[in-house]
Amino acid sequence: MEFLKWDLGYRNGGEVVEVKLDKAANVRVMDSGNFNNYRYGRAHQCYGGHATRSPYRVTIPMAGRWYVAVDLGGYTGRVRADVRVLPGRLPIA
Repeated sequence: MEFLKWDLGYRNGGEVVEVKLDKAANVRVMDSGNFNNYRYGRAHQCYGGHATRSPYRVTIPMAGRWYVAVDLGGYTGRVRADVRVLPGRLPIA
């Protein structure tokens, strides 16, 4: 399966991944172990899902190395996407 990918590097929990899409697509935010499983077609867990609106936002649940994959779920065609990381909520003083 073809997919677009972004290596977000080390991110803190609570940061928000914003994905802008030109059409509906699957957006998957995964840690490195789950990304490797996804890449090789094995069972994996991810945050996100089928995005039908843009921008689509997913909160990173915990600190670590994170990846984003965007795919069309096996359907033909191409999708264009742009990814950026937004700061999470500021702590209450």
